[in-house]
Amino acid sequence: MSPTFQVETTRGTLMESVHRVSCVVRQGSGALVATSGEPAPLTWWRSAAKPFQALPLVQDGGVERFGLDAEDLAIACASHSSEPGHLAAVERFMAKVGVSETDLACGPHPPLSGDVHRGLLRSGQEPTPRWSNCSGKHTAMLALARLHGWSLQGYHEPNHPVQVRIAREIAAWTDVPPESLAVSIDGCAATCYGLPLAGMALAWARLASSPEPSAARLRASMLANPWLIAGTGRPCTEIMAAWPGQVVAKIGAEGVYGAAIPALELGIALKVEDGDMHASAIALVAVLQQLSEELGAGLPAFPVAALARWIEAPVRNTRGTVTGVTRASGRLVFSA
Repeated sequence: MSPTFQVETTRGTLMESVHRVSCVVRQGSGALVATSGEPAPLTWWRSAAKPFQALPLVQDGGVERFGLDAEDLAIACASHSSEPGHLAAVERFMAKVGVSETDLACGPHPPLSGDVHRGLLRSGQEPTPRWSNCSGKHTAMLALARLHGWSLQGYHEPNHPVQVRIAREIAAWTDVPPESLAVSIDGCAATCYGLPLAGMALAWARLASSPEPSAARLRASMLANPWLIAGTGRPCTEIMAAWPGQVVAKIGAEGVYGAAIPALELGIALKVEDGDMHASAIALVAVLQQLSEELGAGLPAFPVAALARWIEAPVRNTRGTVTGVTRASGRLVFSA
């Protein structure tokens, strides 16, 4: 076992690939709890930023204005699988806000669920923007624009008031000034932000521990609706469902993950350096298990059996034969 925290894939008796992991764990006070790899370089936050992109809508009165409930807030933070229940949740959210699918700037893409994608191909149906895994986030952005009377046109672009408001919120939670945030375009066409993992971990730690009503409401909505956050068989959903009430987990593209452990007031941000998405889920489960072992006295036991396929994932060939495993190796470095 390597002393460096990483994710390794074997084939037979040989190591076939290695995915190095950079990770930061912090408390809401800012104290550093544990690290691995290189936490300083700028990293695109991608979809692991979604709770913080949704916070302005809650803070500015959108829940009351549009009559939003926990499912609406959860789907606003989701990277959903386009399962029927996800599409229905997006449709309900859009109806409350008074927007339609034609207002969504996100483009369609194949569903993240393999089963849903195969069903779509069999039906001959073409996905539309509401099938985007980010359609809930985009609906929340449209809601923020409607709440303030801003134009819906261009709501996803960096200089639109919606994105300026979101950038200000991200700066507040990460302690990274708005002018220091890297800015680009996400896969869903919305603005995305780059910052150090340390800032991301601080934001997630604050989300874990903040008594602020908007943060508490968003946190509770995600904890109560793990299936809406991702979907059937997806890691965010399985991790949150296996350890109910103990963890909020949110994947981002290109090997990014963010998570909060409310009872420990901890925030986690990690990046698999080569961007491997499967490795990022395995890395997060390993981080959660290590934090539970080191700091989790009094918490419910970490659900090793329920998360076994994310702890040591079998590698199979086209006949279903197991040819190797993918698993985390090494440990985080804990602060004294």
